[in-house]
Amino acid sequence: MLKLKFIGNDETVYDLEVSPGSSVMENAVRNSVPGIEAECGGACACATCHVYVDPDWMAKVGEPEPMEEDMLDFAIDVRANSRLSCQIEMRDELDGLTVRIPERQG
Repeated sequence: MLKLKFIGNDETVYDLEVSPGSSVMENAVRNSVPGIEAECGGACACATCHVYVDPDWMAKVGEPEPMEEDMLDFAIDVRANSRLSCQIEMRDELDGLTVRIPERQG
């Protein structure tokens, strides 16, 4: 199991233990983390699973693919560390990953 931390816009911390191969979004939905709606179910067809990746993790998470970049245009308050959580697959290198939920989503 891997560790994954969500920080809500009210600073509530959600510490999860997750399986490798699952997406950050899937784990948020499974654990009822507020602010991750995932209206498209993880098809990268909406921006309702937008998160901010902790800057310390950006290099390991990597840059978004072009399709994800296009969908981020629909998110509110996009930043350099914005990602769609449906596009981040948990793997050993991401054990301990921390993401923040944007204020307007929570």
